[in-house]
Amino acid sequence: MMISKVPMNKIADKIFIEVTIMEVNGSGRVYQTDGITRHYCIIVKTFKDIEDDLYRFSERISSEIDDLGFQCEKEKPYVQTFDAWGNRIDELVTCEAWKKMHTISAEEGLISLGYDNPKEEWRRLHQMSKLYIFASSSGLYSCPLAMTDGAATIIRRIENPTSQLLKAFQNLTSRNPKEFWTSGQWMTEKKGGSDVASGTETVAVEQDDGSYRLYGYKWFSSATDSDMAFTLARVVDKHNNITEGTKGLSLFYLETKKNDGSLNNIQIMKLKDKLGTRQLPTAELLLDGTSAVRVSELGKGVAGISSMLTLTRIHNAVAACSSMRKLLILSKDYSFKREAFGNQLYKYPLHVQTLARLETEVRAATLFVFHAVLLLSKQESGNATEDELHLLRLLTPLIKLYTGKQAMSVSSEGLESFGGQGYIEETGLPNFLRDAQVLTIWEGTTNILSLDVLRCISKSNGQALISLKNDVDNKLSTAPSDLSKEAEKLQMALKSVLQFVTKNQENLDVLTFAARDLSYSLSRIYMGTLMIEHTGSCGMSPVDIYACKRWCEQQLSLVSNKEQYSKQSSELDKELVYG
Repeated sequence: MMISKVPMNKIADKIFIEVTIMEVNGSGRVYQTDGITRHYCIIVKTFKDIEDDLYRFSERISSEIDDLGFQCEKEKPYVQTFDAWGNRIDELVTCEAWKKMHTISAEEGLISLGYDNPKEEWRRLHQMSKLYIFASSSGLYSCPLAMTDGAATIIRRIENPTSQLLKAFQNLTSRNPKEFWTSGQWMTEKKGGSDVASGTETVAVEQDDGSYRLYGYKWFSSATDSDMAFTLARVVDKHNNITEGTKGLSLFYLETKKNDGSLNNIQIMKLKDKLGTRQLPTAELLLDGTSAVRVSELGKGVAGISSMLTLTRIHNAVAACSSMRKLLILSKDYSFKREAFGNQLYKYPLHVQTLARLETEVRAATLFVFHAVLLLSKQESGNATEDELHLLRLLTPLIKLYTGKQAMSVSSEGLESFGGQGYIEETGLPNFLRDAQVLTIWEGTTNILSLDVLRCISKSNGQALISLKNDVDNKLSTAPSDLSKEAEKLQMALKSVLQFVTKNQENLDVLTFAARDLSYSLSRIYMGTLMIEHTGSCGMSPVDIYACKRWCEQQLSLVSNKEQYSKQSSELDKELVYG
């Protein structure tokens, strides 16, 4: 085994993160890399026990998990609707590798690490580091883990939870594979999309014992094989009326099966035939009297799922970084193996330049995401400052929207670096591109998340932007002299963004129109700031300096003037598209 350590990130004074690439002799079937499978892990050097755990887990990825993930991609889930006697059973059949991922997730504490020792500030970093290693080899099992993590957080924040909910929490955070549960998230209905206020038609009828029966059609239920789910529904009052809009939505907890093992008055109407993430069972479900428990106040359902959204969006961004890093590692390896026109690919400056651009994207993304993980750790341990809380709220939609876009771009370019082999299913490479597309869609599209950024700024009365500015100023105040021009460019870009927001703070139409460009600008500026901070604190290596310069060469501020977001511009856009 060869191990080469590539410095990647200093998250805080006490912690140093680096990516470790591990080359392990394999079966020869992986991605045309001549018998070498490359894997990587994040090492937290300060804490020996964490470091040892991550090294050990990375070896398990190489020796076991990667093969299981490949099997999950080959053996897709399916539904057996009827048994041999014509009885409807709606049995969801998943492969043995998918079941093994469940066992591994429990054994490795991929959820429990986030909840053990609640006051430990580094537990989320440990957890997300393992998920970063796991995600790109997991056969998409990282997706149900994201929802499981979100579900556990919802229960943890419920005041005076019932014994049923406490048991569910214990199952969700268990390290015992026989007790470990995963959770689904059933929010999307036939009208679809992020507009749950108008899209939710499921109703809840209260029973004499205080429980509810749910009736409705859940159009998109990821992780259909989960043990439980949180879902939204409208409570029917004693006059058989419901309240429309967000105020009518309440949050409910349900278990997918009854004590006898049959489904909880749920019918699996069909499995989704998706572009990607085919390993993950996603179904359309009919709830026909499904037994459930209301866990939010009446009409407070959307607020009840807010903590889940924070976590699942961070999981989404971690998965994006994981996928990009693995594909780039494979592409780098292939450049030493592939000969064209008399030379190996790595000897062609144009090819290396392309990979260097991808490397810059992946480094920036990793810094961006794990800084948000650090802030989450501080929030949950009670050690976050007011500025850090505002910053976490702002960064959460930003990291999700921007890394999702990066993953699509890097996946496409990464496949192209393999030439025709990148288009061949047997290599396993096309899965990267197919699966990356979900990262921009699930938990909010780019436009929806951009509007969430605006809401964050508005609800904080601008404090979120002030907190970001303070952090940027603080980080760039110690910028190395070799990067003074880049630091100045970042500060000027942020100044122009803040001026744009200030000038248009009373003009919601302009800010809404500019939301996407604003979000991209804030992401690029903050990512550049983190890269400079990292470079200054990690030895000023020439490679790190060069990566910073490469990042800051791009346009950092995409918002420049009101005219590009004017009513006239909007009309011209409409004419251009529909005229």
